Amino acid sequence: MIDHVGFAISDIARSDAFYAAALAPLGIAEIMRVTPEQTDSGGTAIGYGADDHPFFWIGDKERVGQGTHVAFTAQSRAQVDAFHAAALAAGGTDHGAPGIRPHYHPNYYAAFVLDPDGSNIEAVCHRPE
Repeated sequence: MIDHVGFAISDIARSDAFYAAALAPLGIAEIMRVTPEQTDSGGTAIGYGADDHPFFWIGDKERVGQGTHVAFTAQSRAQVDAFHAAALAAGGTDHGAPGIRPHYHPNYYAAFVLDPDGSNIEAVCHRPE
C-alpha cells in the first residue's frame, strides 16, 4: 500500500495557494508543515491529507533527481529494515538508514533509498514497536 507521495515544486507559496484551493473541494487540507530546519534539503515541505494523515506532499529545494517521492507502508519496523537492506543489495543508494523520524511523529520509523534513476523511495511503519 502506498503511504504517501511527494513532488518537488519551485515556489512553495504559489504551490501552497494552488493546492490548498484545488484540494479543498475534495476534503483535503494541509495537515503538516515541515520547516527548512527539519528537512535534509533545507526547504519547506507541506503535507496535505484528511483524517490527520498527510498523504500528498509538496516540497521546495529538493535535490536534483529527487523530484518524485513514494513511501510504502510497512507493517513492522523489521519490514522497514528488510526493505532498506534489499534495496541496497539491488543497487539502490542509501538516502536515510532505518530509524525514528520524530519531527513527523514519535512512532515514524522509516528508511529511504534512491532508486537507479534517483527517485526517493521510502518504507515507513507508524506502529509503536
